[in-house]
Amino acid sequence: MIINNVNNNKDLKKLNYEEKKELANEIREYLIETISKTGGHLASNLGVVELTIALESVFNLPKDKIIWDVGHQSYVHKIINGRREKIKKIRQFGHISGFPKTKESDTDCFNTGHSSTSISAALGMAIARDLKKEDYNIVSVIGDGALTGGMALEALNHVGSIKKKMIIILNDNEMSISKNISGMNELLTKLRLKKKYRKSNNKLKKIINAIPIIGQYLTYIIKKLKKTLKQLFIPGMYFEEIGLKYIGPIDGHNIEELETIFRKAKNIDEPVLIHVVTKKGKGYKFAEETPEKYHGVSPFNINTGVVSSSTKTYSSVFGDKLCELAKNNKNIVAITAAMKDGTGLSKFSEMYKERFYDVGIAEQHALTLAAGIAKDGMIPVVSIYSSFYQRGYDQVIHDICTQNLHVVMCVDRAGCVGSDGETHQGLFDLSFFRIIPNIVILAPKNFEELELMLEYAIKINKPVVIRYPRGGEKGKILPSSPIKYAKAEVLKKGKDISIIAIGNMVSRAIDVATILEKKNIKCDVINMRFLKPLDEVTIINSIKKTKNVITIEDNTIIGGLSSSIKELIVNNNLNNIKIKSYAYPDKFIEHGKVDELEKKYKLDLQSIVDDIKKEVNHE
Repeated sequence: MIINNVNNNKDLKKLNYEEKKELANEIREYLIETISKTGGHLASNLGVVELTIALESVFNLPKDKIIWDVGHQSYVHKIINGRREKIKKIRQFGHISGFPKTKESDTDCFNTGHSSTSISAALGMAIARDLKKEDYNIVSVIGDGALTGGMALEALNHVGSIKKKMIIILNDNEMSISKNISGMNELLTKLRLKKKYRKSNNKLKKIINAIPIIGQYLTYIIKKLKKTLKQLFIPGMYFEEIGLKYIGPIDGHNIEELETIFRKAKNIDEPVLIHVVTKKGKGYKFAEETPEKYHGVSPFNINTGVVSSSTKTYSSVFGDKLCELAKNNKNIVAITAAMKDGTGLSKFSEMYKERFYDVGIAEQHALTLAAGIAKDGMIPVVSIYSSFYQRGYDQVIHDICTQNLHVVMCVDRAGCVGSDGETHQGLFDLSFFRIIPNIVILAPKNFEELELMLEYAIKINKPVVIRYPRGGEKGKILPSSPIKYAKAEVLKKGKDISIIAIGNMVSRAIDVATILEKKNIKCDVINMRFLKPLDEVTIINSIKKTKNVITIEDNTIIGGLSSSIKELIVNNNLNNIKIKSYAYPDKFIEHGKVDELEKKYKLDLQSIVDDIKKEVNHE
């Protein structure tokens, strides 16, 4: 097989076009076989096989730089560049990442994970290259979904104004995570029609030139009108007008055509945007038909396409409950940022189309849009992944919380999410939301409590954050009492230790207390529910009684529950208190299964129990 002989782009360059076509087929088969077992980003990688082969045939890595926007489509690049066998354990603990990582290979020139960053990074490299008087090519590969992000548009504007030599590959597959819905998508739809226009225009030229006597004169007149015709028929002039040379659209699955264009682009001393049209999921029927289902996919059956997954998740519970609430409350509006399916809002989008807005990859806009809706008395519910709320932090502060607006911010994928690694772990949200005035922060211990908190959040006239994890419930499912403002829930009573936990870690606290009871260590177990405002009375009463405090959270150790409790102890002059906190350390947490990462960072049940027994001298 050809794939077994390609370990770097030098090997790739030795192949002829027929061999490269065969290699593309082999890579697709390899990806489908491998990802069906490991899970991962399938559809996006199947769509860029020929594009990656063409890029790495023309450019010289690692001297030349290719930056993959988002980076989830870099599996093909990894296969070509020496990591073919390592792909078999991609995204697994201790093995290679599903995103570009400079520590893995010198052909990975920039770490990515979130969208819309590649053009800015590529321009920065171009500036550094020119200042150092070096000579190499820089390519940014960005999808049409990522191009809706404001940062990408800001970067395009800057690229056009300073005219640095660089190449932008616009990989247009009409998708981000969910199907694109945006003005930019409308522009690209028109651009896709350009090829039809160009073909018809060439035929028209031949016909006119063949007219006796006046044919060539008519051609000259038409040529004079070319710019006007471009304005009318070719929206690619948008890119031309901001200072980029536009080429395309190009068939993203034709290796020979792609290589020809890339070689020409290398010789252009100005910024070039090459519009490449690809099909997401190409080569696997199920991924072609429903690419959003195979965006970030769990292990699946190749023959049937059936994906292994739990039927009920926090996301689906949130979506169903919001639909129920919206039925009786016409003021509820749902907003998301290109993650309708992932956040559980698909059903809402069908039932209440006029009250649903998917703004594309534009978290900043989503949050200020919500502020505007709330300002006029409606109740916007914004559902975004924890790691992507980081992108709209200023809007939460400036547009929502300074005005104390009733926006419900649902934070999906909070805590450790596992296999996507550093850029996607939701380990900072408790910390960065907590320092904002006017905000209320809730975290449910189970599905029932999420429903109760959503009901409560719709009624309270303040900015509200509800954060919950990826996937389903953990541990023993406990009944939930009604939500009361700033009131914690005491789940167990004891005299030796106060175990204070929040959200996903409450079930862990119950399990810890149950095991310790067998060693005659009696614990208060407090489900905080509210990180802000804290139930200070309940906490202080428990701490004064036990003098020993344990906090457990799936957040970084700095700024979240642990910090809140320590500040409370200091501010209330509580003396002779022992406190031990269990949380993720002050570092970026790598990829791996959640239980593997919990074990490494001593957040698993046994590690916590063993540590507590040592602390209280009950070996």
